[in-house]
Amino acid sequence: MFGRRWSRLRSCLRTGEHDELADRSLQALAKRTDTALSWFGYDFAKHACVLKPVSPGNFFFSSESVDSILKLLRQRLPGRAEQIIEEAEEIRHHRFRLLGYPPTDYGQPIDWHLDAVHGKRAPTKPFYRLRYLDFAECGDSKVIWELNRHHHFVTLAKAYRLTSNRWYVDELLRQKRHWQAENRYPIGINWASSLEVAFRTLSWIWVLHLLSGSPNIPDLRTEWRRDLALHGRHLERFLSSYFSPNTHLLGEALALFFLGVLFPELAPGERWKRLGREILLRESQRQVRPDGFYFEQSTYYHVYALDFFLHAAVLASVNCIPMPRNFGETIEKMLDALFFLSRQGPPPQLGDDDGGRLFNPRRNQSEHMLDPLGTGAVLFKRGDFKRLVPNLAEETLWLLGEEGVRQWDTLTETAISGQSTPLPDAGYYLLTTPTTQLIVDAGPLGVYSGGHGHADALSICLHAHGHPLLIDPGTSQYVSAGADRALFRGTGMHNTLQVDGSDQAEVAGVFSWHRFPQTTVEHWLQAPSCDLLVASHDGYRRLQQPVTHRRWIVSLKNGAYLVRDVVNGSGRHRIDLAWHLAPDLQLVAERTFRVKGTPYAMSFLPAQHLRWAEELDSQMYSPAYGRKARMTVLRFHVNVVLPTEFAILLVAAEHCSTIMQSFEWSEHSDPAISEYRYRTAGLEYSFVFNETGNPWRCGGLESDAQYVCHRSAREISEESLFLCQGSYARIGQLDLSCNRRVEWAELSRRHDVPTLSCSDGSAVLATTIVAVRSGQAAVPAR
Repeated sequence: MFGRRWSRLRSCLRTGEHDELADRSLQALAKRTDTALSWFGYDFAKHACVLKPVSPGNFFFSSESVDSILKLLRQRLPGRAEQIIEEAEEIRHHRFRLLGYPPTDYGQPIDWHLDAVHGKRAPTKPFYRLRYLDFAECGDSKVIWELNRHHHFVTLAKAYRLTSNRWYVDELLRQKRHWQAENRYPIGINWASSLEVAFRTLSWIWVLHLLSGSPNIPDLRTEWRRDLALHGRHLERFLSSYFSPNTHLLGEALALFFLGVLFPELAPGERWKRLGREILLRESQRQVRPDGFYFEQSTYYHVYALDFFLHAAVLASVNCIPMPRNFGETIEKMLDALFFLSRQGPPPQLGDDDGGRLFNPRRNQSEHMLDPLGTGAVLFKRGDFKRLVPNLAEETLWLLGEEGVRQWDTLTETAISGQSTPLPDAGYYLLTTPTTQLIVDAGPLGVYSGGHGHADALSICLHAHGHPLLIDPGTSQYVSAGADRALFRGTGMHNTLQVDGSDQAEVAGVFSWHRFPQTTVEHWLQAPSCDLLVASHDGYRRLQQPVTHRRWIVSLKNGAYLVRDVVNGSGRHRIDLAWHLAPDLQLVAERTFRVKGTPYAMSFLPAQHLRWAEELDSQMYSPAYGRKARMTVLRFHVNVVLPTEFAILLVAAEHCSTIMQSFEWSEHSDPAISEYRYRTAGLEYSFVFNETGNPWRCGGLESDAQYVCHRSAREISEESLFLCQGSYARIGQLDLSCNRRVEWAELSRRHDVPTLSCSDGSAVLATTIVAVRSGQAAVPAR
């Protein structure tokens, strides 16, 4: 660690990053100065605790409204009050539900420095000397920190307000005082991360406002103000401006903003409020991509950041603190991105799964990532958000109170668009129908060193009828004695292609990668009969015999998706392709699976005559940080001299009985031409791919396009011809011609009534509008 620190300082000197160098140097000096001062019993909070005669700011709710919110909680969320009390009883007996782990017993007294899951204790030494990512020294620091965020204090406070049983408050106060005695500043792991200091600060603030005005409860505000002042001082001195300028910095800024607004009597209160607000506003523009997705390429961290911004916006509103319009616009764009990812079920676990939450850490699985949409529906009057969220989460009740619930009840649900949607800056492409959604990751691995990104270029996830079918297997954990970290973020754990057993990038550390793959989106188009994405990455160009992976994905807009993987290079390579199935999928026939308890099914149709080995096995996935369970994996692999390709149809259907179909590869004399035929009930498709762009002929079909699809439904006298990146395509009575190459064009006829669509209507030749030889004219649809 020492060597890496000096390496970073040398880098700052070379690149002229003087602000960073100054900040890191000042923080390093401050840590050592504070340690030396602690030896002499210095009072670190005394200057911050010089009080000013000002009134405290408003929290999300007043002490008078707590009972009405608890009444709403009982009415709106049956069983939630009982769950809170049950968890509070566990906490009284020092059993804690941390991250995704089962309840863990911390015994008497609580060891606040212990990772009880793995039986390892962090040493009690100055926090800056701890190697908290070293499992051998500290165990999993996330487990320790999750306990020390004191979310469970909030649970105890709510249990008291629900029951009036004083023992919940007594336990809370005993734990709080014991924590202070065992965590003297600046000693121990619980001061090592400023984000963890921020979370603890926010938990204490929630407790104070939940208990404020309760009978027979001492004035905790006066008692706890000094501790909050110490936390605020630490946050201001050790902001993650350069160490982790991501959600770490956002959480720290939020805590400073809360302290400044709600404890303005503290001497630095106004400065903390101003600094926290400034950081939140600046980082909302820097850390969120223009399409609204969070820049670390992680669903979980996207929701983390969104929660920080929502809490800041609501607190600012109830205190009449102006926030610029672009802050609200950023929040709504983030909500939109989350909404788009969730139109057919819980959002996939793209990138790292952190395991924690800002409000309720128990809501840490995919289905809980929708919680912000309820709050967003009320704040932005979005009926489409409301349609996705069956009930308001408890968090929204506390943030918006009775008035927010009233607005929710009067908000009219609106229809959810079934149109495909790109998030081009994040690189997520959503191929959507009214009942299915396939999500493609064609974006960057991440930012900086890619700390929370996975080596998952061109991976896909699939949902249908509200159920996940193909999943991202999650994260498992960050540090441990095993190999889970490398495994779960590696290429082989994602629904993409792997070459020679290697990841698409090189692992450099627990939170870093070397040699990121560069992903290029070559074509993205939306047409009446299909949506198409073509993308490639160069992650395997670093191999001794370089390899390029290109993936074609075609949505037929009927629940079927064609996925064609092209592997270009030279020499012999091992190629693996894995499909990770959601845990509720049950095998009912060869390559056909049904969602447990429903009629919904999914079938895999690999192209026949492609000599890839196939196997079905099971593997672990991680639904939440620290938790693992079994899933089914369908694998295809081959050891082959390149180039090669593999094509498969992924078919989501409403009933198993409807999946009666075949998918075949047809050999062509020109190796640059690939043809596939798909037959299903009453329909026949021909797909032709041309790698050269030169004119070609394949059976009765001729064109110069890179991709052509011919669809025929003879029983209903319907036929269509689609081309991509070409100027003409012909088969039988269909003659589609343009005077130049176009992105796409489509000609269809039904009962001899033709229709023409084109990405560039001016390129269609007038003579080709008479597309059916019977003489009926097609009207261009542009």
